[in-house]
Amino acid sequence: MHGFSFGLGLDMSACADVRICSKETKFSVKEVDIGLAADIGILSRLPKVVGNFSWIKEVALSARVFGAEEALRVGFVSQVHETKETAIEAALKFGELLASKSPVAVQGTKELLNHARDHPVADSLRYTGVWNSAAIQTTDVERAMLSGLKKTKPRFEKL
Repeated sequence: MHGFSFGLGLDMSACADVRICSKETKFSVKEVDIGLAADIGILSRLPKVVGNFSWIKEVALSARVFGAEEALRVGFVSQVHETKETAIEAALKFGELLASKSPVAVQGTKELLNHARDHPVADSLRYTGVWNSAAIQTTDVERAMLSGLKKTKPRFEKL
């Protein structure tokens, strides 16, 4: 992200798994300034992303603008870069790294993390067992293990 991420921009970024921004980025939950409660999902997602209800209520009730460093401090973003260009470069590099991983493992990890966020530990452990019993049926584990032994880069099938 770069520039202004207000309202819908903030809503859309809250849907992302990883958020990277440039240092000039400004954020705000602006809906109270137009007489509405935010209705696209930020009030549901932001508490799960950040986990600090006092801070969330402060920014949502006041509609105040906060910057990239504050977004990093509270955990809304994971990286802040000097410029828009360096933020985009970092995001593309991270995307390339993820694309080199097993798509089964990446999708499974995302699914299990989201499940764990919304369910008790015991339920998540059961779900992980079921998920991995299906995932182990793919060739990704074998390909990853063999490439490690051969010291080569693994090649995975698309989902």
